[in-house]
Amino acid sequence: MDSEPSPLPPIPEEPAYRVFLDSLDYLGQADVDRIKAAYAFAARAHANQKRMSGEAYITHPLAVAGAVVEWRMDGDAVAAALLHDVLEDTGTSKRELAEKFGKEVAELVDGLSKLDKMEFASYQEAQAENFRKMLMAMARDLRVVLIKLADRQHNLQTMSAMRLDKRRRIAEETLDIYAPIALRLGLNKLYRELQDICFKLIHPHRAEVLARALKAARGNRKELLTRILDGIKGKLDAAGLRADVFGREKSLYSIFCKMKDKRLSFSQVLDIYGFRVVVDNVPTCYLALGALHGLYKPVPGKFKDYVAIPKANGYQSLHTTLIGPYGTPVEVQIRTQEMHHVAQEGVAAHWLYKDIEESGADLQIKTHKWLQSLLEMQSGDSAEFFENVKIDLFPDEVYVFTPKGKIMALPQGATVVDFAYAVHTDVGHHCSAARVNHELAPLRTELRNGDLVEIITSAQSSPNPIWLSYIKTGRARSKIRHYLRTMQNEESARLGERLLRQELLALGVVPISIPTDAWDQLVKAGGQKSIEELYTDIGLGKRLPSVVARRLLAREDMAGGSPNGLALAIHGTEGMAIQLAHCCQPIPGDPIIGSIRKGSGLIIHTHDCPTIRKSRSSEPQKWIDVEWEPEEGKLFDIRIRVEVKNTRGVLAQVAAAIAEAGSNIEHVAMDADPERLFTLLRFTIQVAHRNHLAAVMRGMRHIPEVTRIIRERGGDA
Repeated sequence: MDSEPSPLPPIPEEPAYRVFLDSLDYLGQADVDRIKAAYAFAARAHANQKRMSGEAYITHPLAVAGAVVEWRMDGDAVAAALLHDVLEDTGTSKRELAEKFGKEVAELVDGLSKLDKMEFASYQEAQAENFRKMLMAMARDLRVVLIKLADRQHNLQTMSAMRLDKRRRIAEETLDIYAPIALRLGLNKLYRELQDICFKLIHPHRAEVLARALKAARGNRKELLTRILDGIKGKLDAAGLRADVFGREKSLYSIFCKMKDKRLSFSQVLDIYGFRVVVDNVPTCYLALGALHGLYKPVPGKFKDYVAIPKANGYQSLHTTLIGPYGTPVEVQIRTQEMHHVAQEGVAAHWLYKDIEESGADLQIKTHKWLQSLLEMQSGDSAEFFENVKIDLFPDEVYVFTPKGKIMALPQGATVVDFAYAVHTDVGHHCSAARVNHELAPLRTELRNGDLVEIITSAQSSPNPIWLSYIKTGRARSKIRHYLRTMQNEESARLGERLLRQELLALGVVPISIPTDAWDQLVKAGGQKSIEELYTDIGLGKRLPSVVARRLLAREDMAGGSPNGLALAIHGTEGMAIQLAHCCQPIPGDPIIGSIRKGSGLIIHTHDCPTIRKSRSSEPQKWIDVEWEPEEGKLFDIRIRVEVKNTRGVLAQVAAAIAEAGSNIEHVAMDADPERLFTLLRFTIQVAHRNHLAAVMRGMRHIPEVTRIIRERGGDA
């Protein structure tokens, strides 16, 4: 006879559960019954677990579900909030959840669960991979991130029993990732709450001192604030405008950031209070703005119209700063009731307020597009993806125009290159110049609000690694890195093929004469998927061409190098697979030698480069003979030192001599001796070959003030 099933554990905190059930009045009975079943399931699954505070674990899922209910989300989302830890912390499977609560709930819970079963090299790698998983789930279903944010908020509120270092780490992660996500989704209220909680966890003493100062300031400034509030209400009434006016206090964290960024004391932060004006419709927003500008003088340059040009997260308001009584700056936001709902709750307003169905749905579409754009940044490296997304979460934006008048939002500090990639990947890859406000501008130009940007493309242009040093958007960064990686692999494959061909010819074997099965066997033995992958490994220095050639021919008598003295011919313009060493800066005409460095390809040095002497004698197998193959039109950088008498106009004479010899000056620096008799000029110039450099030097020697000219080498001081 079967034993009776064990009774469910008692429901903890009965009043809290009852309040939670009472808040489900907006849902149908079928949803409420499913939520009750989800609670009972979660209570049983977590029955033997306690939180660090000693409370029953079920109090946490209950609190998270309560926050989700405040957004008036659907039954699936509430059930998933109650069950969000059962996959991660108990023996429950996703299949079991799908059978009991439906596939949709199971997918939501799976999107919220960490990848705990995987091995990671570091906490940072685990964090990045878990974030990637969550983001992919967010892109499929926006409810995932809302539940995750509610989960993070409650965890932060109940961390008092946790170790100090862990508290700080979680709080810093929240400020870096989750708070910006909340802002990007328009959840401004939650964004401010997360910031303030994290501030108190990271800087408890500073937060306490600042809170006391803010409390004191409320009393000290009460009369002034009342006067401003009454003045605003009176002016709007006199203009016949119906509006709700209320004061608002800046959050502790935003006050702290302002004090830190501008190096101010609390008493110097005058704008800790602002005012919000909520009107009936959009035209009234502008009428109210005009009335307030008639009451107090506006601060020039402090007006922002987010009604005509909303922020990317859907936020709309008119912002203005006025000079109030006693010269006090007064920040005012003017918006409609619908804008106010979106400003406070962002994407969650779609569920909360039925009167904003249209704008709420539009905001959700924009948010999904943003999430999809984040997923486009994915690469094989989770940490790189994580870094790109963090960059894309910048809250400050600039709004610029395309030549056709389309508005594009970019992060503060974004450049012309960021704009090009925002238009289209191909436009970014081939951008060569730009016009900003009809004027030619460098690609590194930072864009400002209202700029009109036109990209000039060229079929010959391609991404430059130096772009990575000044671009701002994660999209541009990921696209450039992907292109450079692809190009490096392609160029490395071509180089690897040439290196292997050279080794085979040196052994007296023509590559085409080697049977196909010998190549297939070599590829298979090396663990590569194709012959191109083998060539790439050789070109990147991961495998030595001499060893590969020996294995291909099943020869054991070759120790390395090119026994027949065949040299690899290069132009110096092959790209990333063949690099000219910075230490000696070889130019055509110099005797050269190449070193295959793992991950970098072939590095070309001059024969007499001081930095390679030791390596050439200790590791001869890593060096191959290389020779120049003539090519017209390419210029190479070279460093020279010119010692001159310290007389007026000597720099101009030297520069003119360099120009007359057909060379460009890339960089110049000066060092004067203590007696000021001589000056040492350090130039980086561009020359076509060794004979061209000799001509440049001859031209400078004709100047009487020039006493000495030296070409700099790797070991030169």
